This record gives sequence, C-alpha cells and structure tokens, in this order.
Amino acid sequence: MFGWTDFLFLVVSLFIILPIVVFIRELGYFIAGVVVGAKNLRITIGSGPRLIKKGPLDIRRHYHLYSWFSYDRLEQRDKLAYLFLYASPILINVLLGAGIILLLDREVLPAVEEFWDRFLFYIFFYVLFDAVPMKMVYGRPNNGLILYEMLRYGKRVDTNKEPFLPSTSEIEEAYQKDMKELQKELKEKHPK
Repeated sequence: MFGWTDFLFLVVSLFIILPIVVFIRELGYFIAGVVVGAKNLRITIGSGPRLIKKGPLDIRRHYHLYSWFSYDRLEQRDKLAYLFLYASPILINVLLGAGIILLLDREVLPAVEEFWDRFLFYIFFYVLFDAVPMKMVYGRPNNGLILYEMLRYGKRVDTNKEPFLPSTSEIEEAYQKDMKELQKELKEKHPK
C-alpha cells in the first residue's frame, strides 16, 4: 500500500537523490575531461533559462534530468582518451555504489535503509542505462554503444565529428540566441 511515508521518499528521491546522482554522473565526465585535457569544460544541470553560472557549473531552471557535460576540444585525441571519457560516468557510479555498499556493510554510514536503497537504485540504474549498448533518441548511440564499437571495431560511432559531445561554446551561443528569441516573444505578447 502506498502511504505518506512512500510519498515522502518519492519526493526525496525525485528532488534530492536523483539530482545528486545526475550531478555525480556528469562529474565523472568532468574529471575524465580534465585528465584527457578537454578545454572549456562545462557541466550543465537542467534545461531552460539559466539560474546560476559559476565557473564550469551551469544550473538551469527546469528539471535536472536533462543535464550534460560539454567541452570545446580535447588535447588527447587517441582511442584511449575517448574510451576513458565515455566510460567515466559508468566508472564513477560503480565506484560510488560499491563504496556506499562497503560503508553500509561496515556500519560507517547511518542505516537509513529506504534512503540508501533508493540512492543505490538510481546509481545502478544509470550504470545499466549507460553500459548496455543501445541507440537513443534520434538514433544516437549511448555510452555503452560508443565504447563497444570503439573496442570491437576501433571506430567512433557518435553523431558529432569533433568533439564527441557538443562544444561548450556552441551550447552557449545557442543558449544566448534562444534567450533573446524568448525575450522578444514575451515583449510581443506583453507589450508595456
């Protein structure tokens, strides 16, 4: 039976646990980007109008599920650099999940079973979602398919020429353009 406690944990899952797991996933890309020499790194959390932009962190107004990592170019363009970059969200979530399980087993973390069960569920959901090779929206490959094709055939299968991910500069230009168009539409609908 779904009760008030379940509803509370659903809200906690959606607005606390899931955003943290999404941020950690993107942080995996960011750390790998630093290691392989990516330039102009950015983690964007959410979509729509910008709330905060501080250094490489860009937080948007609308829900956090649509989040991404971007960069302009890589210093290292070898196969190993791309493998590491695309494996990084999987690796960071596996390491974090294993670490939490170990800390819970050793009773280092407080045993809030419902919280940790949901936290680990989302961590390993993203691992599965990233690791199983498949095509995503518009036929784009997920990380698992990119890694599989590169390991098996030694080729890239992403839809971008370079870099794999949309560049930070291109994203910023598109964002500024969209915000200007939105402001123009609002002025037309609500003239003063």
